[in-house]
Amino acid sequence: MGKPTGFLEFERLAEAYAPVAERIRFYREFVPRLPDDKAKIQAARCMDCGIPFCNNGCPVNNIIPDWNDLVYRGNWQEAIEVLHSTNNFPEFTSRICPAPCEEACTLNIPHTPVGIKSIERVIIDKAGENDWVVPRPAAHKTGKRIAIVGSGPAGLAAAQQLARVGHAVTVFEKSDRIGGLLRYGIPDFKLDKRLIDWRMAQMKAEGVSFVTGTMVTQTRLAPGIHSDARKTVAASQLLEQFDAVVLAGGAEHPRDLPVPGRELKGVHFALEFLIPQNKEVSGGRKNPINVEGRHVLVIGGGDTGSDCVGTSNRQGATSVTQIELMPRPPQQENGELSWPYWPLKLRTSSSQEEGCVRDWAIGTKEFIGEKGHLKAIRAVHLKWTDGRMSEVAGSEFEIPADFAFLAMGFVSPLGGVLDAFGIAHDPRGNASAATEGPAAYHTTVPRVFAAGDMRRGQSLVVWAIREGRQCARAVDEFLMGESLLPR
Repeated sequence: MGKPTGFLEFERLAEAYAPVAERIRFYREFVPRLPDDKAKIQAARCMDCGIPFCNNGCPVNNIIPDWNDLVYRGNWQEAIEVLHSTNNFPEFTSRICPAPCEEACTLNIPHTPVGIKSIERVIIDKAGENDWVVPRPAAHKTGKRIAIVGSGPAGLAAAQQLARVGHAVTVFEKSDRIGGLLRYGIPDFKLDKRLIDWRMAQMKAEGVSFVTGTMVTQTRLAPGIHSDARKTVAASQLLEQFDAVVLAGGAEHPRDLPVPGRELKGVHFALEFLIPQNKEVSGGRKNPINVEGRHVLVIGGGDTGSDCVGTSNRQGATSVTQIELMPRPPQQENGELSWPYWPLKLRTSSSQEEGCVRDWAIGTKEFIGEKGHLKAIRAVHLKWTDGRMSEVAGSEFEIPADFAFLAMGFVSPLGGVLDAFGIAHDPRGNASAATEGPAAYHTTVPRVFAAGDMRRGQSLVVWAIREGRQCARAVDEFLMGESLLPR
């Protein structure tokens, strides 16, 4: 390493957030990247630890020690080459990934990991500013045509990899713009959507075609699933026109809460609130759900719930309360027991820091309304014993709420798409496909592959990129008999 004693000399430094009072007035990103000199110092903290657990902690197996050393030495252009060798879209992961690599860092044993995510962002942002991210079109075309259904991170990663080895790739998306839930599920204050457009321009120059507003098969969408589709294309048509099909849609079917009062006005799935807001921010029509001056309740403690909190604060909610079914995690994990794996510990997002009352081990019994509109919920405290939940007798109480957003996760992809191809489901409703062996990413239907949330269920953007890349290699091997794409 360039600075073998750096981890002894330098303290961990994270990016500074804009003040809460300032940032809740807008929807732009509010986390400025580290200056180059500070990034070099942080890269110097990377240890010569012998076994870089960070590599395996990262789902795409980023070669983290190598680009840390390159950053320390100021070799920025080589650093982006190393970073791009494993990750097609570091501009996304450096902003919205929870950084399992940092949890696996050897320096995380004393809870002071290398700021890997911060360094990654400096590398990709600097590369963009210096025009080092350029199209890499294939030198020769194969004559093979591939359809990719879904333009989230899995679909985009697969598309870029396959186009770069000479295949003709067409990406189908049911929304009016490319990006899947990167575009409309994640608020702009966490991910600037111009980054998606920037990467799309590169991919178009590499030969990828994009078709928006198009639904694969005529299927009735369940409540809470968004679509801008103006036309449909049949599964049989894709199989006739393309040599292979990759299903890479998201796990969009939201988990519902079927308790009394669910039909009241003001009770919404999270994406019914977040997607219109993202469209408004991008210049579309005004979000029909406005919580200004209202009491908001968010049910669910994950990232989607946090996005509802941040959006509610920016709209001017009077109060925001977030409840979670599971018990409160410990403030700090026992590193000796959990490292290098992802630990269970209390995490507070930037949105929660902006103003939110949080509570754990809370069950919702009833939505209470007045004249057809939500006014409160009736809840109960829960007790967890050996992984089993029970209600605490006599603990019922009410929480005032004019709006309740259900952010309890997503249970499966669109079943209608899988059924249209005749693909077998796994027990959770996802496409049945393995990730290892000669049939990796092959579904039960010949020439049809599945990757990302469509195959594994709701997961992280970085996992979707990994599966998209690996699926691309599987498709290339299937079509050509061998592949030079990395797995």
